[in-house]
Amino acid sequence: MQGLMQRHELLISSIIAHAARHHGDGEIVSRRADGSLARTSWRRIEERARKLVSVLQALGVKPGDRVGTLAMNSDRHMELYFAISGMGAVTNTINPRLLPEDIAYIVDHAKDAVIFCDPQLLALVAAIAPKVRSLRTVVVLDEQVPKADLPVALLSYEDLLAKAAPIREWPSFDENTASGLCYTSGTTGRPKGVLYSHRATLLHAMMINSADVVGLKATDRALAIVPMFHVNAWGLPYAAPMVGASLLMPGFGMDAPSLLALMNEERATVSIGVPTVWMNLLNHLRDTGQRPATLKRIVIGGSAMPRAMMEAFGEMGIRVTQGWGMTETSPVVTLNAPKPACLKLAGEPQVQRRCAQGRVLFGADVRAVDDAGKEVPWDGKTPGHMMFRGPWVASGYYRMPPNAGEWFPSGDVGVVDKDGFIILTDRSKDLIKSGGEWISSTAIENIAVAHPDVAEAAAIAVPHEKWGERPLLIVVLRPGHTPEPGALREFCRGKLPDWSLPDRVVIADSIPHGATGKILKTELRRIYAGG
Repeated sequence: MQGLMQRHELLISSIIAHAARHHGDGEIVSRRADGSLARTSWRRIEERARKLVSVLQALGVKPGDRVGTLAMNSDRHMELYFAISGMGAVTNTINPRLLPEDIAYIVDHAKDAVIFCDPQLLALVAAIAPKVRSLRTVVVLDEQVPKADLPVALLSYEDLLAKAAPIREWPSFDENTASGLCYTSGTTGRPKGVLYSHRATLLHAMMINSADVVGLKATDRALAIVPMFHVNAWGLPYAAPMVGASLLMPGFGMDAPSLLALMNEERATVSIGVPTVWMNLLNHLRDTGQRPATLKRIVIGGSAMPRAMMEAFGEMGIRVTQGWGMTETSPVVTLNAPKPACLKLAGEPQVQRRCAQGRVLFGADVRAVDDAGKEVPWDGKTPGHMMFRGPWVASGYYRMPPNAGEWFPSGDVGVVDKDGFIILTDRSKDLIKSGGEWISSTAIENIAVAHPDVAEAAAIAVPHEKWGERPLLIVVLRPGHTPEPGALREFCRGKLPDWSLPDRVVIADSIPHGATGKILKTELRRIYAGG
């Protein structure tokens, strides 16, 4: 016997339709290339998205086709998010920070026939266009069309919208239909495509809007620092209109002064982003004496959160919460929200618990397994390889064989404590094995960035004749600070076992980062391969 409930497909278009009807005046603020702020509303976003469907149809886009976007966070990118998936096509968000050859590979692999791009990225599109067989049209997200040497049609976004009529209503189709395609950053080979569905995307947005996760409210003003080309901006473009929250879009203004200005001018209450962005902002605040005026909450993901960062923002009255996931998990599967047992903690145990990657969201599940595939005990001590499963976890990569089994291997190593909190030790490939003992590069880095003279730090394994591998610490100093490398090494003493201390500290001008802002340890290992 089945229940007598109405059947409505879980479609992304239902999110923007709801926002337009029930939160129509909710504000979206976007910083343009000239520094000006463009203001629109959820009602206007939905109206223009329905017109954009007509534009896509006129360009020959059909349900199931992949449509590329090369763009930063803006209202126009939001319109593309809803129009492309809303008509049953697939939004292929492309990371402009990747190498041109990787971008060409992604566009060709996805068979994008149309690319929408910011005018600042048109030169990049022109460089890869001759290498892509499927591409036939490029649309610039602007009123004007800049001059460019392209072998395909070049059109203006605003000009196309001005001539288009909106579709009367959003079409309905199977909720398991593909909605978005995001490729991994390709640090260990060619980028791999993760193909999201409407159902998975909507369920993920609902869960991150729960009170113990991001928990947006209609009165929130959310600053979207995590880019829309990376894992759907962690679901924020769907979670915000779902509750009518306002969205603040920084465009290309991702430097610390620009972010702080937008944050304060537009009264941001919550923001999400990777640790490198927040560390840059924190150093800017220290150097200038400025403070975020209205910000109350920060959600961090992408890599482990340094304890010093959490404490520094906490002193400003801003609560920092860490989440965990990956492109293949949409991405959020855990968030560090307290359980009743956490309320009994105080002092150092409480701080350590808050530095964990958190506990699992309803709908997903995580386990740690040993090398034989057996789940390790939840004792907070026994490390294992972390694996995921759930309705917003990938079953395989686009145009590649499916995964074996129902659990997706994350590539992370960690432990699970008695309360179900996950503490990551490291990425599997970044652990340092010295004399048969494992050393966490993350633990060394989090201690190093607590030093007042350090802006950024990375620890890697270098070959050692006796011990096999030993840790090397590379640091970038804050401007005007000149500590001795030996002093930085001694700063770690007492906070780590002596055998885990880095043998040497190197002061560098910069540390390389990958396309999503993470430290590129593969490059560091190449640079310092000789120790």
